[in-house]
Amino acid sequence: MALSASSHAQPSGATGVLVLADGTAVWGKGFGATGSAVGEVCFNTAMTGYQEVLTDPSYDSQIVTFTFPHIGNVGANEEDHESRGLGALGCIVRQEITAHSNFRARDEFVDWCRAHGKIGLSGVDTRALTRRIRLNGAPNAVIAHSPRGEFDLDALRQQAAEWSGLEGLDLVPGVTRGVLEDWRGGPWQLGHGYAEHGNEKPHVVAIDYGAKDNIFRNLAQAGAKVTVVPARTSLDEIMRLEPDGVFLSNGPGDPAATGEYAVPVIKGLLERDVPLFGICLGHQMLGLAAGAKTAKMFQGHRGANHPVQRVGSDWGESEGLVEITSMNHGFAVDGESLPEGVEETHVSLFDGTNCGISIRGKKAFGVQYHPEASPGPQDSFYLFEKFVGMLG
Repeated sequence: MALSASSHAQPSGATGVLVLADGTAVWGKGFGATGSAVGEVCFNTAMTGYQEVLTDPSYDSQIVTFTFPHIGNVGANEEDHESRGLGALGCIVRQEITAHSNFRARDEFVDWCRAHGKIGLSGVDTRALTRRIRLNGAPNAVIAHSPRGEFDLDALRQQAAEWSGLEGLDLVPGVTRGVLEDWRGGPWQLGHGYAEHGNEKPHVVAIDYGAKDNIFRNLAQAGAKVTVVPARTSLDEIMRLEPDGVFLSNGPGDPAATGEYAVPVIKGLLERDVPLFGICLGHQMLGLAAGAKTAKMFQGHRGANHPVQRVGSDWGESEGLVEITSMNHGFAVDGESLPEGVEETHVSLFDGTNCGISIRGKKAFGVQYHPEASPGPQDSFYLFEKFVGMLG
């Protein structure tokens, strides 16, 4: 079932629909959770990792269009969650979901989506939808699933048209941890699951803006003891934990909105010369604290094959080296707004947007991409080693 104009009648057998803010209706077969949800429609080009994508808190209030056609074919399991079931509202896929074929699967993908409240829509011409997003930007929309095929299109159109969108929206309170947590998990191994790490030093306090758990595992693998704290933890509370360094996590929403309470804390940490490392939203928070600006992207970067080049004066012989990275962001640090003393360290080879910064005179740096996702597969693990190594 392909993209259809809003005037077209509902096709026979359609049990799901995506209604864009301009009134366009995209019909298909619904699966997973029933009901409706409003958010921004984006696309992800990764060929693997659909479960990790859908449980990444950075996708809060987003509906993911997968460009790879075979989604659900390896089922689902609890080990591959990137968070406590938080993440995307749902997904749009080309092929109808088939029974899984993988020895690690514990659930069918359809059942997993239903259990975790994620609405799915299959049978969609995802290439046409992706092209629309590329040309016109990421639209607001409502995704809906009714097993009986009953929809109030006028109400869904109104809901999509009236949603405010992600700009100006602070989504972090809905995805951050509620209490402090001492992190213990390490890397995953086949047949053994996640290892336990008992590191005592150096001590990293990780601010959870909507973090992926695999980031904490990588920090532990690099040798750190990790304490995870809620997003609104005060500067005094962080300093009482006696951190050797502070990690700023990924997360959803508009960085300028989250920055209203996050940036003053980060500025305080910079004034105290606490080493800092930020990923994705955390990178954007660091940029704002250093005096740069952030902006909404036209379509964003979401996939597992994004080339990023090392630039600037710090790299020596590795300057110009290209890393294959995983990305998920709809906002970015404006590279033209970097103030004196803040150096660009990485840029996207797709569109030249900023993908990394470091602050002169401080042990503070950030990257826009996700080194813990290991698409290279180990192109970017050096960032965790760099951070932990500078803590002394």
